[in-house]
Amino acid sequence: MGKPFFSVIVTEHNSAAFMRKGLDSIRAQTFQDYELIIVCDNCTDNTVEIAKEYMRPDRNDCVLEVHNGKAGLSRNDGLDAAEGEWILWMDDDDWYLHECAFNMIHEALVDMGDKIDILAYSFIWKDANGPGGTAYARNLPTRIWPAIWNKAWRRSFIGDERFPDWDHSDDLGFALQTHPKALKEDRMFFWDMPFYYYNFMRPGSISDRIEKGEYDHNALPECYQKDAEDYEKVLRNRKLKL
Repeated sequence: MGKPFFSVIVTEHNSAAFMRKGLDSIRAQTFQDYELIIVCDNCTDNTVEIAKEYMRPDRNDCVLEVHNGKAGLSRNDGLDAAEGEWILWMDDDDWYLHECAFNMIHEALVDMGDKIDILAYSFIWKDANGPGGTAYARNLPTRIWPAIWNKAWRRSFIGDERFPDWDHSDDLGFALQTHPKALKEDRMFFWDMPFYYYNFMRPGSISDRIEKGEYDHNALPECYQKDAEDYEKVLRNRKLKL
């Protein structure tokens, strides 16, 4: 079996109560040329058992059991195992919006050939104006969301770049290392098409803990502190309709 087109990397931590929706959204994709890599970090519930249910015996899927205690290091473990040409990420409490998401992303990447290294697309998340509402968020050249899950990444472009060993905001650190390079070489494409649902403010989630001020930005390298603070303000102020 040749290398897959996508490596889909999902990091999990005691996610048994909510992980199925996201994994079901991956399993339902009409485009099946992907490998699923689920990284289970310090899981003490039955997350690992559920993750194994989604492994396909005819594909190069795998469940990695690790003991990092940090999301960035678990993402690195998934990246080290990835063999796909392109990387897609999903957090354990999020999901893909459409069964045709992978197919549409695949077609766009094939059409653009070797012209780009990052495809940044739109996403949906919760609206602060009322319960049950959703809002639309776009990636733009003037404002690129630092999240990793709203983009497709060429594996060879990532190369040896890895997520930092931080307690939080590791995706911000990764973005600030990779986005400028792609932008400088005009190899990031912005597509106003929503493929992903960001389950913002799930109780106990990182976004929930950020809003509550549980993270100390002073623990980050000084050159990253202002960026982390600015991004936290966006989340805290609920400026969702962007």
